[in-house]
Amino acid sequence: MNKENLLAYFSVLSSDWSILIKLFIVTIGVIMIAVAIYDRFVQRKNQLLINYPLVGRMRYLFYMLRNPMRQYFGDETFYNSFEKLDWINKVAAKKSPYLSFSPTKPYGNQKTLFKHANFVKEEDEVQSNFSVTFGRERREPYVSKSIIGRSAMSDGAISPEGTRAFAKGAFKGKFPINTGEGGLTSNFLTTLHCTDCNSAYLEMKEGTQFAKSIYRIMKFFTNKEVAGRIYRKMVVRQKDRGSFIFDRSKLVYFRIDWSKPLELYPTDVPAGLPDITFQMGSGLYGVRDNKGVFDAQRYQKVMRFCRMTEIKLAQGAKQTGGKLLAAKVSDDIAYYRGIPAHKDLISPNRFPYATDMDTFFDFISELQELSGKPVGFKIVISDKEDFELYAKAFKERREKGESIADFITIDGGDGGSATAPLEMMSKIGLPIRESLKLVTEILDTYGLKGEIKVIAAEKVLTPDDVVELLCYGADFVNIARGFMISAGCIRARECSGAGGRNCPVGLATMDEAKRSKYLVEQKSKHVANYHHELLHGVRSLLAVMGKKNVSELDMDDLIIR
Repeated sequence: MNKENLLAYFSVLSSDWSILIKLFIVTIGVIMIAVAIYDRFVQRKNQLLINYPLVGRMRYLFYMLRNPMRQYFGDETFYNSFEKLDWINKVAAKKSPYLSFSPTKPYGNQKTLFKHANFVKEEDEVQSNFSVTFGRERREPYVSKSIIGRSAMSDGAISPEGTRAFAKGAFKGKFPINTGEGGLTSNFLTTLHCTDCNSAYLEMKEGTQFAKSIYRIMKFFTNKEVAGRIYRKMVVRQKDRGSFIFDRSKLVYFRIDWSKPLELYPTDVPAGLPDITFQMGSGLYGVRDNKGVFDAQRYQKVMRFCRMTEIKLAQGAKQTGGKLLAAKVSDDIAYYRGIPAHKDLISPNRFPYATDMDTFFDFISELQELSGKPVGFKIVISDKEDFELYAKAFKERREKGESIADFITIDGGDGGSATAPLEMMSKIGLPIRESLKLVTEILDTYGLKGEIKVIAAEKVLTPDDVVELLCYGADFVNIARGFMISAGCIRARECSGAGGRNCPVGLATMDEAKRSKYLVEQKSKHVANYHHELLHGVRSLLAVMGKKNVSELDMDDLIIR
């Protein structure tokens, strides 16, 4: 086809565009002149723009792009190496994670190395069943199906769609998921179906045949997520409509009716749910009454859907309680937490039932009795003397025949948080490895190591990170950052919602426009894939180290440089 035939075939190419181009250039020029005049002679808030009108705005453009673009042009030293981040993205998408030649961080710069066995194992000789038993003395001990869980991340800090993706991924991958201090919400129960429940404790909304027809038509022409949102608006008219779970097979929206009597609730965790650890923070969200006081009966209802309770006393990067800016406190979040909507939510600094050791441990015993399930707490370690106070209190209670905590979650001082003061990030408490070494030594000295499980949480990304923490004495590893990346996080550092800036992928925002485009089903598979490859990597390392079981790991298997 020659040039003449091409122009004849696509007549638009032979059109005279000169007038339109000139009009466009003139319009842009007028706008630029107007902005320059405004900067120089009108506005009196920015000194730079007075001196450098229009041109000075480039500074703020580049500044705006700095965080989202730093991962492409900056050195990812904070994450140890870029290859670790790349590994997560590859295994989450089921791509080959193998490297060629060498990583960007040289072997000689590694601070910790693993010992290679003289006679290695084959992978099929290494344990395939990674499980940990929490609370052997409880009426209902929890036996996890993995040594890895998703760390505490609240619904609200994470978007509803993101929470649903994590919950579905946890269910598919058979690993536990922690609610975060925002408490149990409908999005953690997204895998639940009406048939799994007794309708006596449910609030249900069903659409008309017309609404159902609209849903099916929209699902055919678009996708089930878009169709579901339209159907929800037709069926659930209240502001907190997002607090309802959608049963796609029945085309019914439902949620737990917490006002119903306790005897109507299931005695066993309903089938079809992931293993959920309920985290209780200083705000007591989800288990408090109208006055903000702990509600024992509400707690019992919540625990009919959860396996364990974790009380949050401290977190490495957020010592003053959780923070949720007004932009994230939607009507749904207000419903879940029992607080006013669209206002900044700053949790109290101190857990209300932790004024001293006796008060705190008595409260733990109360929760153990109310739920019949394991109860532990999350802390940050600073020195040997501080943690020894806990160990002494445990031993004294043991000698009196009283119950003690079933597990302790150790959060390192280099942990992450979506909303935290700069002065506290990476400045409070010991790093996780030093903390673990100290905790395991003290528990062992007081004869408590076998009774209290130790969960480690801080900047874990890849299988070698997991194995290293197990060598330091952890029984279980909680991961937040790695799971976030597997769920699509691009590390733009816009999680808090401050200044109107929102997570660009819809994972950590309540902005409707960005949330609506988050790929829940795809990311849930990625989350499950990531967990699967973590365990596979742990088995591979154990084989090379000549181990059959994670229980064989200890500090002697490490080369500390």
